[in-house]
Amino acid sequence: MSRLRAVAPLLPAAVLAILALAVAVAGSAPGAAAVLAFATVGSLVGTAATAVSARADAVALRRRLAALADGSATPELASPWYGPLAPVARGLVDAAAAFHAAQEAATVDRLTHVLNRPAMIERLFEEVDRATRYGRPLSLAFVDLDHFKTVNDTHGHAVGDVVLRGVAAVFLENLRDIDVVGRYGGEEFVIVLPETPIGEAMAVVEKLRLLMLKQRFRAGDGTELTVSISIGLAGGHGTRLRAEDLIRDADAAMYSAKALGRNQVYVFSEPDDDARIPRAPISPAGRAKAAEVGITARQAAEAALSAAVSPLPHYRGKPSSLIAAIAVRLARELGLPEQEVERVRVASLLHDIGKVAVPEQILEKPGPLTTDEWQSVVQHPRIGQAIIDQVGAVRDAGAIILHHHERFSGHGYPYGLRGSDIPLGARIVAIADAYDAMINDRPYRRGVGHESAVAELRRHAEIQFDPKLVDLFCDIYGREAPVPDPSLLIAPSPQGRGAAQISRASRRAASA
Repeated sequence: MSRLRAVAPLLPAAVLAILALAVAVAGSAPGAAAVLAFATVGSLVGTAATAVSARADAVALRRRLAALADGSATPELASPWYGPLAPVARGLVDAAAAFHAAQEAATVDRLTHVLNRPAMIERLFEEVDRATRYGRPLSLAFVDLDHFKTVNDTHGHAVGDVVLRGVAAVFLENLRDIDVVGRYGGEEFVIVLPETPIGEAMAVVEKLRLLMLKQRFRAGDGTELTVSISIGLAGGHGTRLRAEDLIRDADAAMYSAKALGRNQVYVFSEPDDDARIPRAPISPAGRAKAAEVGITARQAAEAALSAAVSPLPHYRGKPSSLIAAIAVRLARELGLPEQEVERVRVASLLHDIGKVAVPEQILEKPGPLTTDEWQSVVQHPRIGQAIIDQVGAVRDAGAIILHHHERFSGHGYPYGLRGSDIPLGARIVAIADAYDAMINDRPYRRGVGHESAVAELRRHAEIQFDPKLVDLFCDIYGREAPVPDPSLLIAPSPQGRGAAQISRASRRAASA
């Protein structure tokens, strides 16, 4: 039957050929024989053209279906011209559309439009397998919305859904195409960052944390609300990676971030045998007391770090009240939350603490540095972060300290971050530090005046500094030079300004 179907298009040409041959043999009508011969040839040509056209339609349809199968095309007909195959094409495309709808329902979270938990975990295993096979870095962030139950209880679940969609949209808009975002459950999200060492991942998620603080969500009564996020980060390289360990470690780090006060990033590190990640709820009275003791500890930690660098010259790490004054003013003009302003203040005072590990003869050298000497100097941001990481009370300033020598153009150090990938606090401190460095003497040059320093900041906008922050600096200080604010210096004890902070924190905690 299949053979008969294959030769059926040739039957008209065969009949014509037989008739032409019979007429030619009879010899009674040579003209008719010629006409029949031409008709035979025409029939063969038409059959061949039809076959070629049908084959082209089939090839086009096959390619279209292949694109639908691998997800590179949407289930729509690209062209209605599939000839006799058009009904078949429409049926197949309808089937593909149904398949895609079922596939999306099985892999995409309907509320947030990011991957659901099973699909995200499957992608994580794929990325871990690839990183292991090729010896590449991989990081994973576990994200939780702070006080989300309060949002639902106060404003209703409809507003809570708006917040969840908005959070997911921020992630999707500010991550790379190769990054994977999934909803792990409730208000928890997971972000997989392929080809990303833990240090670079820290900068990425810190950027997401700050972006979230700028988002405004409208409640049903017209009021606006903001949310913060706590992020746990874990990662590794090559054969040391296991998907289950990454999820477990990032989740533990996220709980640590929440236990330390929320609205921060915490990088996982192996705990001691007796260590436990705190998960139990805290009573309002207990939280108030914890806040009081925590601020006391923070003040003590700041004072201890300050004592290590205060005796040094200002270009070797000594805290500068001028840098702090500029950084805090810029942060407040940007409308950052007070917690973020405090983070910037601490980082501005301790940004050069890593210079304690740089040999004094290098920092005091009046002439140009050699390559080896320069390599010693550029280590100080990473050394500073390493110091801060050992002091849990001020660890949240570590990312700013680490990246304050990045350049807006991407040519800074230690990671060569570019533009808004550099944490906002680091971009603020970079301008304040540069201004302070220009107006003060150094062993290798004399300081310049205020106007010259402002002109130099303008000249290096978009190259070294964030141009919007340079414009803000010039708007504030264009006509009048900034002045130091000694009250911003790290207090030696939790008295004075620190005591006031303790009192405010206690009242906030008691009402939480």
